[in-house]
Amino acid sequence: MMNFRKTIGLAIYTLLLLLLNGCGALYNPPTEQEKSTLGENTGITKIIRELPEPKEKIVVGVYKFRDQTGQYKAADNGSSWSTAIPQGTTTILLKALEDSNWFIPIERENISNLLNERQIIRTTKQEYSKDKEALVLPPLLVAGVLLEGGVISYDTNIVSGGIGARYFGIGASTQYRQDRITVYLRAVNTLNGKIIKTVYTSKTILSTGIKGSFFRYIDVERILEAEVGVTQNEPVQLAVTEAIEKAVHTLIIECVKEKVWEVGNKNEKKFSDLVQKYDEEKTLNETRLVSNFYPEQRRKSQSFYALAEANRISGDYVNPVFTPGFKIGTKYYFSNYFNVDVNFAVITFKNTALFNKTYLSSDINLEYLALPFYKFSPYVYAGGGNLGFHNSHNFKTQIGGGIEYLFKNTAFRLNIQYDMGTDDNWDQFANGKRKDQAVRLGLGINYYFGNKK
Repeated sequence: MMNFRKTIGLAIYTLLLLLLNGCGALYNPPTEQEKSTLGENTGITKIIRELPEPKEKIVVGVYKFRDQTGQYKAADNGSSWSTAIPQGTTTILLKALEDSNWFIPIERENISNLLNERQIIRTTKQEYSKDKEALVLPPLLVAGVLLEGGVISYDTNIVSGGIGARYFGIGASTQYRQDRITVYLRAVNTLNGKIIKTVYTSKTILSTGIKGSFFRYIDVERILEAEVGVTQNEPVQLAVTEAIEKAVHTLIIECVKEKVWEVGNKNEKKFSDLVQKYDEEKTLNETRLVSNFYPEQRRKSQSFYALAEANRISGDYVNPVFTPGFKIGTKYYFSNYFNVDVNFAVITFKNTALFNKTYLSSDINLEYLALPFYKFSPYVYAGGGNLGFHNSHNFKTQIGGGIEYLFKNTAFRLNIQYDMGTDDNWDQFANGKRKDQAVRLGLGINYYFGNKK
C-alpha cells in the first residue's frame, strides 16, 4: 500500500511541475511601471496590408458600426455597467479600411462636427477675406459605398473545462474558458441602395488559468500552506479588431470574385492565389463547428498501446493490497466510434502475509470512443478474458473506461477496469457465493498507425 501511495504522490508532483513549468513564461509579475507602446497587431493585420492594390480605390463612408449586443461584462459580485464589447468599433473598422489600401475612408460618423467646422471656416473668411474666390471651399468627397453592420453577438462560456489532482495536501489544476464574438459587415451601393455583399466572421476569446497549491500540517499547532497561479485573458479589443479585419478581407475577395470591384492588372496573378486560398478556407469552413473546431478524424485505424497498472484483488482473504503490473495490446477501429481491443497483461494479486500469485491475463473488448474527432475523449469498453497460471484457466468478464488525450499520433491514457470472475479460485480459496473480482488502474500511451477512417 505504501508503494502505491508513493506512486500516486509522484504522479501528483509530476503534474504540479508540468503545470507550473507550462506557465513559466506567463508568470512574470510586473514590478515597475511600463512605458506606453504602439498598439499590437493581430494575425490578420499583415494579411490585409499585403493585399494586391485595386485598379481604383473605393470611396467609402461609415456612419456607425456599433456594438449591437447590449451585453455587459460579467461580475462576480453585483452588477457591472462596463460593456463587454469595446465601443469604438467604428474607429477599428476605419483603421482596417486604411490598412487594406483598397478604400478611401471619409468622415461620416461625426459628420455634424465636420459641417460645423466648414461653416466656421466659411464665416471667418467672409468677415476677414476680401477675395471672393477664397470663400469657396472644395466639395466634400461623396461615398460610392456605405459600410453597415456591427458586432452582433458575444457568446460566453461556449467551451469551458479544466483538469486537476490533489493528494495529501499537494495539488495542481488548470482551467480554461472560451467566448466568441461575431461580426457582420455589408456593403451598400449609395446610388440605388442595393446591398452589394454581406459577410460575417467570428473570433474566439480564450481565458486560461493555472494553479498549484500545497497544504500540510507540520505539527498539531502549525500549518504550512502555499499557492501559486496565473491567469491569462485574451484582450477583447484585439479579438474584435481581428474579426473586423477578417470581415474587410473577406468583403474585398468576395466583391472581386463577383466582379463588383477590380484588382490592378499587374496584381491579377497574386490575387488569384489569394482567391484560391480563400475558397479552400471557405470549403473547410462548411464543416466547422462551434469553437473553431473542425470535425476531422484524428485517430488512425489501428493502434498499439502499453499501460503500467496497479492491481488489487477483491477475494476471500483480508488485507488486499495494490501491486504493480503492465498491459500491452492492439486496437482495430472498424468505425469512428468503435474498435476491437485485444490485450495481454501480467497481474499480481496479493493479500498481506496470506496470498501472493502472478497471472497472465488475456482480454478481448469492444470499446466505444465518445469523441473521436476531439483530442480529448472519454471511452468505455466491455468484454471477456482469461486469467492463466501454468495449466489453469480462470475465465472472467470485464468492464472499464477512462480518458485519452491525443498528441499527433500518440495518445496518453488513464484507465480503470473492473474484472469479474466466473469462479472463486483466483486466490485459491473458495468461500461464500460471491466470485472473485479485481480492480485495475492503468496509465500509459496509445500509438496510432495505419489509415484514417
